[in-house]
Amino acid sequence: MNAPRIAQHTPPDGYELVHLDDTFLVANKPPGLLSVPGRGADKQDCLSARIQHDFPDALIIHRLDMATSGLIIFARGAAMQSHLSRLFRERLVEKRYIALVLGTVTPVSGAISLPLIADWPNRPRQKVDVDVGKPSLTRYRLLAHEASSDTSCLELQPVTGRTHQLRVHLKAIGHPIIGDELYDGIHAHRLMLHARSLAFIHPVTGKPLNMTSPPPFQLPANAILPDAW
Repeated sequence: MNAPRIAQHTPPDGYELVHLDDTFLVANKPPGLLSVPGRGADKQDCLSARIQHDFPDALIIHRLDMATSGLIIFARGAAMQSHLSRLFRERLVEKRYIALVLGTVTPVSGAISLPLIADWPNRPRQKVDVDVGKPSLTRYRLLAHEASSDTSCLELQPVTGRTHQLRVHLKAIGHPIIGDELYDGIHAHRLMLHARSLAFIHPVTGKPLNMTSPPPFQLPANAILPDAW
């Protein structure tokens, strides 16, 4: 196996590579692009198709909402896809997001544990359902509050990986993400949610990896992005 290498560039197919080696790659998905193909001829352009054009052995491990930007892992081949998928199932991959939300979030750190389920009559919306929802846990901490706009910058760690989990959890505690019109966030040019970092043990070298991508939207001037939990 060749030595792992880091790449910070944009290939011709319009995505940024953050990490590339013979085992896996990590790409930075722009907002408004599907992670995988959707239904219909007009929904075939997606990050996985663009990646596979340049790296035919690349197989997706996890997804981001179309409106969310940030880091996604692709395995190089089926065996590595199985290995990395197991890391996700066993919660051995730490994912962290940055979000801008409405209001002053208190306490300044904590956990949101609310069970989630699909809101079938209103798909693709999800909802909190304490009777039949699946257990869902999000940890958060406040990075900054901007008084002039009454908005907060949060770092989020989804312990579970339910559909729209971060978006529904933040709406449920009264702090919808800015730009999330599906869940009552105020209008903005995009959803202010970015998958900022992925941390796990390299499956071949055994070395810890912590890959980051700066949020592509403006944060409060006093927001300092932490290195670790």
